[in-house]
Amino acid sequence: MRMAVDALLMRIPRPAWAVGAALVLLGAGVNAPAAAAFPATPKSTVLNYLRAITGTSIVSGQHNKEPAAQPGQYTRQVYDVTGQYPGLWGGDMMFTGTDIADRQRVVDQAKTEWANGSLVALTWHACSPTGGATCQFDGGVKTGISNAQFQEIVTGGTYLNGVWRSRMAAVVPYLRQLRDAGVPVLWRPFHEMNETWNWWGARPGANGGAKIYQQMRDYFDSQGLDNLIWVWNVQDHPTANWAQYYPGGNYVDVVSLDVWWKGHPSAADYQQIQSIAAGKPIAIAEMGKVPTAALLTGQPRWAYFMIWSEQLRGSNTNAEIQAAYFHPRVLNQGEVRLG
Repeated sequence: MRMAVDALLMRIPRPAWAVGAALVLLGAGVNAPAAAAFPATPKSTVLNYLRAITGTSIVSGQHNKEPAAQPGQYTRQVYDVTGQYPGLWGGDMMFTGTDIADRQRVVDQAKTEWANGSLVALTWHACSPTGGATCQFDGGVKTGISNAQFQEIVTGGTYLNGVWRSRMAAVVPYLRQLRDAGVPVLWRPFHEMNETWNWWGARPGANGGAKIYQQMRDYFDSQGLDNLIWVWNVQDHPTANWAQYYPGGNYVDVVSLDVWWKGHPSAADYQQIQSIAAGKPIAIAEMGKVPTAALLTGQPRWAYFMIWSEQLRGSNTNAEIQAAYFHPRVLNQGEVRLG
C-alpha cells in the first residue's frame, strides 16, 4: 500500500534511485489511500504543531491554481516526481465564473487532503468590488482602484462596502463546510499586501490593507468560522517596512512571505518577518524554487513552504524537487503528526 512505500522512503536515505524503486512498486498497483487520516481538529492544534516544529522541521507544501475542476493536479505532480505527497495542500477560492462555479470541488479536495494526512491552506484571488462578482485576473484581481473607492469598500453602509460584504458572504458556506468537517484552514486573504498589482495592495497604515483584513476577520468570526488560521502575507519586493501593512497580533496567527524577486528569502527578509511575527509561526506562502539544504539550515524557523503550481516543474529539476522532499528537515504527508 502507498503508506508502506512512503514509510520506506522516510526511514532510509533517499537518493534519486530510491524514488525510481518506489515508483516501480507503485506501478505494480501499490497505491492504496493513506491511512493516517487526521480527526476533526481545532485550529489551536495546528497552530501548536507549527510552533512545536519551528526551528527543527518544515512542512512541504504545493499550491493548486486554476482550473478549480482539477484542484489536486499539481499535488499529483509532486507525487509523480518524488513518490511523496506534500504535507500541506494549497488551493484557491478563485475568481472566474467557471472556477467560482467549481468552488465545491476545491472544498471537496481540501477534505480529501485532510483525510489523507495533509494540512490545508486556502487563499482567495478576489475580484475587485468595483467590478463584477466574477472576473478575469487581468482587470479584475490585478487592477487598480482609487483611494476613494477603497475607502468606500471599507466604510460601513456604503454601496461598495455592501458589494464587498456580499462577496465575502458567498465564500462563508464553503469555509463553514470545512469547519463542520473539523478541518482547520490556513486562510490567507489579501496576499502580497505591500504590492501594487492587486486592488487591495500598497495601502499602508491603519486605514489601508490592515483595515480590510481586520474587517474580514471580524466578519468571518461573527459567522462562526473558528476553524480559520489567519495568515498574513507580503511579497519580498518592495522590502521596506512591511510592518506598516500589519493588522496587529490580535488578527494574525501566522506571518508569511511570498518569494518572487529572489530565488529564496534573503537573511534580511527572514529577520524582518521574524520581527513582525514576534514569536508567531512564520512561513513561505509562495515560492518558485524549492528550498535547498542551505536555506533549510540557514533559516530554520520557517514552519512551512508552498511551491506555486506550475513553478514546481517550470523552475525546478526533478533532482532538485527530490532533494527538497527527501531532506531530513522536510515533513511530507504521513510525517505530519498532530496527535
